[in-house]
This record gives sequence, C-alpha cells and structure tokens, in this order.
Amino acid sequence: MSGRLDGKVAVITGAASGIGAGTARLFAAEGAKVIVADMQDDTGAALATELGDTARFIHCNVTSENDIAAAVDLAVSEFGQLDIMFNNAGIVGAVGPIAETTVEAWDNTIDILLRGVFLGIKHAARVMTAAGGPGVIISTSSTAGVAGGLGPHVYTAAKHGVVGLTKSVANELAPMGIRVNAISPGNTVTAMTAAVTTGDADDVDGATSRIAGMSPLGYAGFPEDIAAAALYLASEDARYVSGHTLVVDAGQTTAGMTPNRMHTGATRQFHEAGRIT
Repeated sequence: MSGRLDGKVAVITGAASGIGAGTARLFAAEGAKVIVADMQDDTGAALATELGDTARFIHCNVTSENDIAAAVDLAVSEFGQLDIMFNNAGIVGAVGPIAETTVEAWDNTIDILLRGVFLGIKHAARVMTAAGGPGVIISTSSTAGVAGGLGPHVYTAAKHGVVGLTKSVANELAPMGIRVNAISPGNTVTAMTAAVTTGDADDVDGATSRIAGMSPLGYAGFPEDIAAAALYLASEDARYVSGHTLVVDAGQTTAGMTPNRMHTGATRQFHEAGRIT
C-alpha cells in the first residue's frame, strides 16, 4: 500500500460488514487509525481485533445522537484527532407500494438513512471546526439518490436527501478546508444486496451472479470497489473535490432503467446485514 492516509484518523459507521468493513480494512492498510462504529457488536469487535492497534470498536446506533457523538469523541480520545468521517451505515428499509407504506416504516428508514448522516456530519463538523480544519466528510448515498426507479420509495427519498445535504454542508464548511462529498454505489455484493436479490443474506455467490447480470460492464461490484472511491475522496488526491457525489455503478445510471420490483408485492423492511422484518 502507498500510505495515502498516513497519520489520519477515521470514523466509519456501519463498519462491521459490507462496504464499511471493506473501507475500514483499506483505510487501515493505507495508514489510517480507524474507529469501527456499528450495532453489530460481535462482528465489529472482531474486525477491530483483526486490524490491531490501528482500530477501536464502538457500539453505535446512528439514529442516536449520543452514540454518534461518542464515536467521534472516541477518535479524539484514543488517537488525538478526527480527519475523516465516513457516514456509511444503512439499510434498505421499507419496501412496497407507496399507498401501503406505513408512517412507522417511513420514519424508521429515514431515521437510519438520513438522520444518521445528519448526525455524523454534525458531530464531525463539531470536532473538525474546533480543530481549525481541514477534514473530510463522506456519506454513502446510492444510485437511487441520483435517479428514480432504482430503489424503494423511502430509500430513494433518503438517499436524495444525502446528496442535497452533502452539497449544502460542503458550501458551509469549505472556508475551513473541510471537504464534504458523497458516494453513490450501484449494485454491490453485500449481505444486504444478497437478501434483496436472492432472498438469502448468506448467498453471496448468487448475489454476485445476479448483480453481474445487471451490470453494464458485465461483472459485479464489491465492497472493495466502493472502498477505493472512499479512499480517493479521503486522500489528498481529491484535495480540490467538494460538494460532489461520486457515482460508482458500472454505468448503470447511464444505461436506462428497468421497473423496480420493490414497488410491488408485500410491504417489508430490510435491516442490517440483510435481516428482513
């Protein structure tokens, strides 16, 4: 590795699995100290142990302001600073026809996907501005955040909100040298997408095959592909990039769309690591 993040300290939410875990491993390999923040205690703690002295785990429910503040403060108390905040935690959340979507399902999904990003940006800004900058804040949106028809209704609304919040906060924080960007992944092989595409969160091979079949490039994207985008935005290579949403989707959003099956059938909620309620 090239040490592109030598001396940097990052907080990553949703870091126990999927894109978050891939990013935690890459950031650590590139020289960063990492706070692994997640509700999945066993897998999160195991990842921090795997990464060794460069990482710490903290239980974090991103809908809780106290939990987000504690994760940010842990970075400062353990490693002396906060340079990178990656607001990555997410779920698919409520799926089904709009006329059958409950207010409870709407609120639960928005709380995790948009409130959680707001809280992460808020507390990263608190620490970064107090330090006089600079800093980097990255949030995970989705192709559903840049186009309609690519995700369930509530998910789409929240992910569009992430893009809008990114642009707005980038404008505020730019004078302090704090860059604020988003990443919009296309279909990426994780437990969550395995649950959606195959009905089984553990069927990674099946998800890989199905996602490859939908990819304009003919092959599937993996957490490492999104982690590479996060590394670029976190590094000095992106020193002149702020307020931007980097789409990483094999060209999916340029190739036309097919009807989204998440707008039909029974209403459900997909939660962490592909769990369905």
